[in-house]
Order: sequence, then C-alpha cells, then structure tokens
Amino acid sequence: MQTRRSTLLWAMCAVLIGTAALPALAPRAHAQGGKTYVMKLSTATVNDTQHEWLKRFAAAVEKDSGGRIKGEIYPASQLGAIPRQIEGVQFGSIQAWIGPPEFLVGVDERYEALSAPGLFTSQEQMVRVIQDPPVRDMILGLGANKALMGIGLIPIGPSSIIVRKPVRHLAEFKGMKIRVLASQFQLEMIKRMDASPVAMTLADVLPGLQQGAIDASLSSITVYTTMQFQDAAKYVTETQQPFLVSIIEMSKKWFESLPPDLQKIVHEDAQKVSHDIVPFVSEFFSDQYKIWAGRGGELIKLPDAEQSELIERVVSIGADLSKTKPDLNKAVMTVFESAKRNK
Repeated sequence: MQTRRSTLLWAMCAVLIGTAALPALAPRAHAQGGKTYVMKLSTATVNDTQHEWLKRFAAAVEKDSGGRIKGEIYPASQLGAIPRQIEGVQFGSIQAWIGPPEFLVGVDERYEALSAPGLFTSQEQMVRVIQDPPVRDMILGLGANKALMGIGLIPIGPSSIIVRKPVRHLAEFKGMKIRVLASQFQLEMIKRMDASPVAMTLADVLPGLQQGAIDASLSSITVYTTMQFQDAAKYVTETQQPFLVSIIEMSKKWFESLPPDLQKIVHEDAQKVSHDIVPFVSEFFSDQYKIWAGRGGELIKLPDAEQSELIERVVSIGADLSKTKPDLNKAVMTVFESAKRNK
C-alpha cells in the first residue's frame, strides 16, 4: 500500500514539473516558428519595370509567407553602384538584385549571350526566347558557383542611343564617345559603328552627358524618361539593337537559409511575377515614347537602308567574338537557335 502511494506521489510530481516547464518552452518554440526574414531588394533604376518587379515580388512573398518574409526595396542605387549591389548579393548583405545581365560578365561571360546584337527583331520574340526552357535555365543557372541564384528574367525592350546633338544618319555616329555596359558585345557594336565605346555604370551617365565626358549613351527609352535625361540630351536615335533583358539574382546563401516552405514560396512567386509582368512591360515601354516627346525630346529613326546596314554590320558579333571560347559560343548558339525557332 505504501509503495502504491509513493508511486502515485511521484507521478503527480512529474506531471507538475512537466506542466511548470511548458510556459518556459512555449515562447521559445513560438519564436522559432515565427522568425521573420528580411529581404533587401536592390536596383539601379527607379519607377520603371525593374522597380515594378521588385514591388510586385516583395508584396507577393510577404502575403504568401504570412509576413514571415519582409521585403525592403532600394531603387536608384541606394545601396551603392551596380558592382557593389552585385557583391552585396554574393556576400548575402543584399538578398536580391535586378539589372542587365551584362553587369555579371565578371562572374561569367555567358551572361551577355542575350544581348548579342541582331539576336531579336521584336519584343514578342524576345519574350518567347527568355521563357524558352533551354535559354531560361541556362542563363539563370550561370552564377550558382559564385553564390548567385537566378530567379527570373524579364524583357525590357530595344536599345536606342541618346545623344547631345541630333543623329539622323549612321555615319554621324563616327568618332562619338558612346557609353555602353561592360559587355564585349556592346563594345564591339559601337566600334563597328565607327564610334568609341566607354564602359560606364548608370549613375555616371547623366553627369557624363552634362559635362561632355561622353557624347551619347546606349540604353533604352525607359531609362531616359525615368532618370530625367532630357535635361542633358534631348535626342534619341532608335537603333533597335541590342534588345535589353533584366535578370533577377538572389543570394544563394540567404535562400538556402530559408525553411523549405519559404524557399518554395520565393521560387514560385519569382516565376509568377516574371510571367505576369510582361503585359505591364509592353505598355510601360510604349508609354515612354509619348512621355519623351511630351518633355520636348525628339525621337529619330534611321533611314530604312541605313538601319539594314547597321544590322548587317553587327549581327555576326556574337559568333565572331565567341568562336575561340567554347562555353560562350555554346551559349550564343543556344540563344540564336531559340530565336530562330521563336520568330
């Protein structure tokens, strides 16, 4: 009888001890399950397609994660020049960056395959190619061994050249100093136009035009309007080459630190936003021509024969510059084959 009473007493004590421990354990379990992850998203531009993608992505991830991921958006190079933003993504201090893949040629030169001159002839073709699995998967996978993870590709549109004085003929580009991205394809294109290419980050372009350090800049109409370039140069010659694409690179280190359910949300939301934003891109790009004209800017088209001559000069650049580099050549051939299938 005494043994039975002792056993019951010990059982009651165990229950009381366990119950007393629960309040101490519960907050810890709750804190771990409810951890909030900060997602810093960076770009060099503002109020454009890239900025819009970041806003849509941040909102989608925050909603679908139930607030477990909080997006912070830093446009207009608030987190430093583009090279610093990319380094931040590699180190994990910035969670994602969006911009032209040409800025990643220091990571892997195959990133510039999509900007080969003469590759695309229309916005619709460009969309089909960047959504083509062989192309999409190749480009998004390039930075995996350099702490980067591609999560999306979006179209921007055809390039044009903003100039300080009107250029109405191809020959008038001769001798000009024209800003380009740090891309061997863009450098070579300007050389084949008998001009001098100057690699320069976006933040330096406007002062460069204002101070006369450069005569012109190769970019897109969306940059000229959103960055208020009309105060430095009012003339835009529509060369239509190359077409521009933006890539979204995420910190591989940060992504792999997320629980599996959050990884799934981030990956799926990035794909969905990249797909759903395409109609916005087309409308936004078209609207910028009207905005430019409304601000007193002039849009100039080359004569048809000269536009054809330009394409003839530059269409072989991708093949010519990659023929001694097997990996780059394979990437170039992959995108050109896709463009041929997706005319």
